[in-house]
Amino acid sequence: MEQDVESSVTIRRPKLPKQAREDLPKQLVDNKQPKRKTQRYVRKDGKCNVHHGNVRETYRYFTDIFTTLVDLKWRFNLFIFVLVYTVTWLFFGFMWWFIAYARGDLEHIGDSKWTPCVNNLNDFVTAFLFSIETETTIGYGYRVITDKCPEGILLLLVQSVLGSIVNAFMVGCMFVKISQPKKRAETLVFSTSAVVSMRDGRLCLMFRVGDLRNSHIVEASIRAKLIKSKQTKEGEFIPLNQTDINVGYDTGDDRLFLVSPLIICHEIDQHSPFWEVSKATLEKEELEIVVILEGMVEATGMTCQARSSYVTSEIKWGYRFTPVLTLEDGFYEVDYNSFHDVYETNTPACSARELAEMTARARLPLSWSLASKLNQHAAFDTAKPQPETAVRGSHGNEDKTERNGDISNVESKL
Repeated sequence: MEQDVESSVTIRRPKLPKQAREDLPKQLVDNKQPKRKTQRYVRKDGKCNVHHGNVRETYRYFTDIFTTLVDLKWRFNLFIFVLVYTVTWLFFGFMWWFIAYARGDLEHIGDSKWTPCVNNLNDFVTAFLFSIETETTIGYGYRVITDKCPEGILLLLVQSVLGSIVNAFMVGCMFVKISQPKKRAETLVFSTSAVVSMRDGRLCLMFRVGDLRNSHIVEASIRAKLIKSKQTKEGEFIPLNQTDINVGYDTGDDRLFLVSPLIICHEIDQHSPFWEVSKATLEKEELEIVVILEGMVEATGMTCQARSSYVTSEIKWGYRFTPVLTLEDGFYEVDYNSFHDVYETNTPACSARELAEMTARARLPLSWSLASKLNQHAAFDTAKPQPETAVRGSHGNEDKTERNGDISNVESKL
């Protein structure tokens, strides 16, 4: 007897030009839809994926010009650094040439009886060189100002003061640019994924942080936020709503001693935004967890902040982190090759709320059995003859106390 056997046939899509692909029958078209790309609020490297547009009050950037220069990219910062010095030298070089031209020094070049404002200043090039020597306080000794030029003395004072201000401003800007604490954040690492698993009988959301340097982060603290759009009861839509995720704020666990990699744990309880989230619903959610690590750099004392984020596809349900700390001969060694590794563990796929309800229901039969046993003990005591009825009424509280003691005895036996 012949039977029809259903076999799955894979139809490969031929490599054809675009116009030919558009004319293909529907059977040849791949039914798999491309996965929707998740838009991040904060990228994995910590940079915020937000662009400010239509900013009309641009004058505010010039009000805080120092921060504006520090925030510029290196190529623009170096360009402005060179431009400011060059413009200053050219401006004062022109002023020295103009004084020499106005006094007639350029017409008496080589005249030993004429006292110029600046010796050996013959043209604009020499005036420019004298401007550089004055502002940088080099002083080669070939071009010097004389005491017969009061306007030159005044210009020398102005250039010296303005030159000091320019040096302090630009050198300070470059120093802050070089020693920015966000460069220290490059050696603070976060695990590539977050995990959800059981810890001490409760569902927990966990991720790992570590410091690659031997110099530690002082007063390190960590916090986390849930970025998810929501709609209020009144119908108001709030895009990218921020909700705090408790990572130990009430217990002090958010303050870290970051010497070796640490696993940051968020207990999913009734106050957690993940209270009703299960493994199935998590895959359908569009959310992002932003983690922020702050502290002071031990070497400089400047505040440093490192950021990272986890989207839905980077949250693994039913996994734990692989241990990375081992005890060697007299010291502890951290294996950063396993820093991002996870392994699968037995974890219920239900939400924390459903898990709590199932745990509560599992305890109900125990309470019923205790109540039935107590009722049996009460009926047996009632059937016994009591020698003194009057005394029994006065000792009713003691019987009640003994009965409560029976409850604890039965519970201890179970």
